[in-house]
Amino acid sequence: MVTKKTPAKASKKPPAKKQTAKKAPAKKPPAKKQPAKKQPAKKAPAKKQATPAVKPRRKRQAFVEGHKRKLLVVVDETPECESALAFAASRAKRTGGQLALLYVIEPDAEFQHWLGVEDIAREEGLNKAKAVFRLFSRKLKTMGFEGVVPEEIVRDGVKAAEITKLIEEDEDIGVLVLGASKDPSGPGPLVSSLEGGRLAATFAVPITVVPGHLTIEEILALA
Repeated sequence: MVTKKTPAKASKKPPAKKQTAKKAPAKKPPAKKQPAKKQPAKKAPAKKQATPAVKPRRKRQAFVEGHKRKLLVVVDETPECESALAFAASRAKRTGGQLALLYVIEPDAEFQHWLGVEDIAREEGLNKAKAVFRLFSRKLKTMGFEGVVPEEIVRDGVKAAEITKLIEEDEDIGVLVLGASKDPSGPGPLVSSLEGGRLAATFAVPITVVPGHLTIEEILALA
């Protein structure tokens, strides 16, 4: 008996799964380097400014034996000088002091660059100073101060600076006497620069300002 072989059923394999290709992760663009922040430069510690050395002030000798206290009056052709003269002369006579008159020849900036003009200007200034001194000598006699013989001093330069220098150099000067102008706009440039300006706090001697509205008689009664 012939047996028929039944062909073996081919085993059906499951279809292979299609493998999907994995996408490579997208590369991130390289991060841009951010410029480094500039750190503020450290400030160097401020240098301490050296305090200027205060020049020692020369001691006044006005009341030392052999010396006389001088009352200094700055003279020019302004009317207020007469008030200062009257006050200073009266104080000098009553206290046994000395009257000193200062005339300052101020430079003329307009003509300084011309050759020879400076010498001419100085000569004119000296002549004017002599004339002013003669005028004030007559005024002293008129006021009754015939016995008061003033010391006459002439300096070249800026008025305020020369006054300061003279007082520093002459240890007998004890008081500076100034006359104030009657002008309502102010007491005058000299009074403003010395008595009310930056020099007032460091001035070497007291400053007496004689009001311009006082008469000579009133001034003599006060001095």
